[in-house]
Amino acid sequence: MKKSIKFAVAASVMTAPAMAANVPGQVNNVLSQNMENPLYMPAQRMFYSKLSNGVMLKVADDSKAHKMKNHDGEIEFPIIRIQEEMGYGITDRWAAHFSVQYTHDDDIGRTGLSAGRLGTTYRILNLYNGFVWDVYGDLHLGGIGEMRGTYNVKINGMVPAPDVAGVMDYDNYSNGMWGFHVGTKFGKKWDRLTTSAFVEVLRTFGDDNNMIRLVGDNSHKFVIGMNGTTPITATTAQFLAGAYAPNQVSADLKSTTEVNAGANAFYQWSDRWSTGAWFKYNHHADQGVKKITTHVEGAQLQTLKKLLEQQLSNMKDGFDEYIVGLSVAAQMTPHAQVALYGEYTFDTAHEKSQNGTDAKVEAGVRVNFTF
Repeated sequence: MKKSIKFAVAASVMTAPAMAANVPGQVNNVLSQNMENPLYMPAQRMFYSKLSNGVMLKVADDSKAHKMKNHDGEIEFPIIRIQEEMGYGITDRWAAHFSVQYTHDDDIGRTGLSAGRLGTTYRILNLYNGFVWDVYGDLHLGGIGEMRGTYNVKINGMVPAPDVAGVMDYDNYSNGMWGFHVGTKFGKKWDRLTTSAFVEVLRTFGDDNNMIRLVGDNSHKFVIGMNGTTPITATTAQFLAGAYAPNQVSADLKSTTEVNAGANAFYQWSDRWSTGAWFKYNHHADQGVKKITTHVEGAQLQTLKKLLEQQLSNMKDGFDEYIVGLSVAAQMTPHAQVALYGEYTFDTAHEKSQNGTDAKVEAGVRVNFTF
């Protein structure tokens, strides 16, 4: 009997590590707790913070929008990008999170909130073999600030039936609209390796939280009327001033649907050192105006308003990004981590997009804490 008891105790001691390794969430404990791991989730009642500070260099492509601004091929540097992400573990499988990003680009006078989210993630599966499956939903915070920009109007032809052209020059990164992200993330943790993938959809809702300044082109003249047989001409700027056009207008924008997807690989070299690699695809939809809501007086401005609505119904400013990145992280203390990261972005932009580049490179440092 005593031998049986001793054997049972010895067996329980020997099998305890194996049993612990099969508890959900315990596959390589160091791996699971690394904040750079793409499948990281905070433990119950734990806060985390990830502050990224990056510097980007961009070389503008030769899109129609850049040519109209005489900006094609120009270098934008330095572009400052700061992002804060924080979260809280409600349970070991359910977390709340918030993130905000600020971008400042002096070379094109474009600055402000460039991303913002508030949401929650739930871990549906956390299997013994290391397979993880999450679902999440986030409020898109684009409506915090209005979308601001300048539309450079160029009128051709003869009033009252002119042709209108132009390009939008954005002053900030907000689309002025609220919306929501829904997504899913899944992956697997091995001994030191983690691989994962995600896909998400962003739906925005049309709004008039915007302010568009109207600037008339001064480079050429068009016919605004006749004095007998003599044409009366004016530049677009002169026409807008003479018609008492408002300096700025607001418009109802169309709702949009965008898609993001990506894959990650992460390796834990030791208790202190780890590295990651990723690929992301971001589809940014064309913006579009449903209606200019600012009231204008007079037949000429009413005609111009309708022409602008037609011209801006599709701004042709969408673009697609293909991002590759690398990072290396060092665990400084049990609750503090520092990571260096770099990204290179390939993109394809529509003809009036100002986000098309021949080169886009970002490097930065990220500081992570748990508390």
